[in-house]
Amino acid sequence: MSAGARTAERSRGVLIHAVRLVDGGLERPDAWIRFVDGRVAAVGTGAGWAAEPGDEIVDGRDAAGESATLTPGFVDIHGHGGGGAAYDDGAEAILAARELHRRHGTTRAVVSLVTATLDDLERRVAAIADLAAVDPSVLGSHLEGPFLDVAHHGAHEPSLLVPPTPDAIDRLLEAGRGSIRQVTLAPELPGGIAAIRQIVAAGATVAVGHTDADLGAAQAAFDAGATILTHAFNAMPGLHHRSPGPVGAAFADPRVTLELIADGVHLHPIVLRAAVDAAPGRIAFVTDAMAAAGAADGSYELGPLAVRVDGGVARLADGTIAGSTLTQDAALRTAVAAGVPLAATVTALTSTPARAIGRPDLGSLAVGSPADAVLLDGALQVRRVWTGRL
Repeated sequence: MSAGARTAERSRGVLIHAVRLVDGGLERPDAWIRFVDGRVAAVGTGAGWAAEPGDEIVDGRDAAGESATLTPGFVDIHGHGGGGAAYDDGAEAILAARELHRRHGTTRAVVSLVTATLDDLERRVAAIADLAAVDPSVLGSHLEGPFLDVAHHGAHEPSLLVPPTPDAIDRLLEAGRGSIRQVTLAPELPGGIAAIRQIVAAGATVAVGHTDADLGAAQAAFDAGATILTHAFNAMPGLHHRSPGPVGAAFADPRVTLELIADGVHLHPIVLRAAVDAAPGRIAFVTDAMAAAGAADGSYELGPLAVRVDGGVARLADGTIAGSTLTQDAALRTAVAAGVPLAATVTALTSTPARAIGRPDLGSLAVGSPADAVLLDGALQVRRVWTGRL
């Protein structure tokens, strides 16, 4: 294809009409939207839309039925793989897993890494930095370890956990070259509060997780600059009526976003709905997906750990849940079935996670935004996905 042809293709518009547009916490029936050159050019309702010559015209009813729904593309800030591929295994595996999740509506994602040696993590975050520089759908990396509490290690190899020393943090941040978006750590570890300040000063987001923190320790972490709670309720003290712990601290702090894994396994539907009600606009649905997402049951690896997937549930040999097999469209359906309103669910899949990692330009279909969009049918199954231009 010639350069001129490529330019013409990029400039071609897409006009989508006759959809319910769910964006920004609102639902707009009989809506239309036009994309030009990978960005949102116009949005409206009713019959006032007008296509330009050469536009692709998509009638939502023809493409997805009478209940066609259009949302922003989903943003996943915590996932480890999919389609049989693990993000720890390099660029080719990352691209294969990303393609699986894109087909399920996730147009942008942070690449999460499980605990490994510092040498291995340096190589992996450097490779992700290279990939993020050429693929804008890859938003950078998330270090879910090695700075975790041994007693709450979950599906991380406990022998590889280390304290968050300034040198260890500097090594990883330098290797990431500004592409590390999120670091999960247990703030009660020696040096934990200083580590939060160090990471935040470098421009990355800190999440409290895999932790034994009580209420006071969690509050101290949030005051030091941590702004996310990694997969709330899991791998941390529970929410007790006399000891609120990190979950209670996060509910009470408007600065904090709470990750939730809406797969029907990590959280009971009542807890899922109660959390959304307790922290409106501060819930980010994440997959925490491992390689088995979108793949068959069987034996897998998560880092150095053996995982068995049966009935779509991933567990270690001792029964510990080992990530999930979730895709974001399935999270959407699970949350809505749990009683979470559709608009709030879409917000938790789009603008809230984007904002949590410092990317408020994503997760919206406002004019000027990247044309990241998902077309769903009445059963909330994905029919089409568009990924726009940054």
